[in-house]
Amino acid sequence: MNTSPATDAPAIVARGLVKHFGSTRAVDGVDLVVPTGSVYGVLGPNGAGKTTTVRMLATLLRPDAGTAEIFGHDVVAEPVAVRSLVGVTGQYASVDEDLSARENLIVFARLLGKSRTESRTIASDLLEEFGLEEASTRPLNEFSGGMRRRLDLAASLIAAPPLLFLDEPTTGLDPRTRAQMWETIRRLVSQGSTILLTTQYLDEADQLADRIAVIDRGVVIADGTADELKDSVGVNTLQVRPADRTDTVATLSIVERVVGEKGTLSPEAGRVTIPLSRPELVSEVMAALIAENIAITELNVAKPSLDEVFMTITGKPAGADTHSEKEHAA
Repeated sequence: MNTSPATDAPAIVARGLVKHFGSTRAVDGVDLVVPTGSVYGVLGPNGAGKTTTVRMLATLLRPDAGTAEIFGHDVVAEPVAVRSLVGVTGQYASVDEDLSARENLIVFARLLGKSRTESRTIASDLLEEFGLEEASTRPLNEFSGGMRRRLDLAASLIAAPPLLFLDEPTTGLDPRTRAQMWETIRRLVSQGSTILLTTQYLDEADQLADRIAVIDRGVVIADGTADELKDSVGVNTLQVRPADRTDTVATLSIVERVVGEKGTLSPEAGRVTIPLSRPELVSEVMAALIAENIAITELNVAKPSLDEVFMTITGKPAGADTHSEKEHAA
């Protein structure tokens, strides 16, 4: 059987995927088309259906309705072919606590049919690539969460799959380790991998994803590039930072009066943010601030953030809970 993916075909085509857990409809007709060689971000609140969708695409759960193909192979009719094409890294490391990092990778490689010599070589290469060589013989109870996550990702790459499912891979990681994971993801894509990334971190999707789907209550409610999603909200924001923080409240009052909208105040940043539907009002804001002798150090017009897009589309922040998908994803 030829399972080599066609480079001009989508990596994933899913139509109307449905999954029930008892009376709960965890996934309710999800459609996805993921281009080969891209990072496709899937955003959604906790329990929105992200993990269940990934598990169906990876053949770990059988859909109750709908179809899905991975590089042209049906996930229900051809599960063996699909599994040869994918790697899965979840929110929690799947490594063996009783083995060292090196031993874990060697065992995974042996289970995939590699020889002893191949397995040792693969383990050494991956340990070096993921910065784990010095810790390769240490017990895993001495590993940080970030080290375990990197080891889990390394294990998923042993078979060199063309498609990787990364299910919230940076949850709970410190900013430095998250940045390292981002660089790893970018490197994998530059080397030809396709990645479906589920995340609650909107900045992560903004930084990494070529295209983003927003899932809520098991349904895709928006899809597009980050810029397309931001444009769909339709309103830019004006940000103003006075030179003297004691002028921040007065600045907010002036900007609200000129723009005719309700603004927000960030005391920590000393900055005023307000929706701006008419860019020509910027000059009027400047004139009003000068008339009140308020000097400013920052004034810019920005597209909405993905946070604002997400709140507008779903009515809730990304970390909020919807239904109880988490109870069934284990």
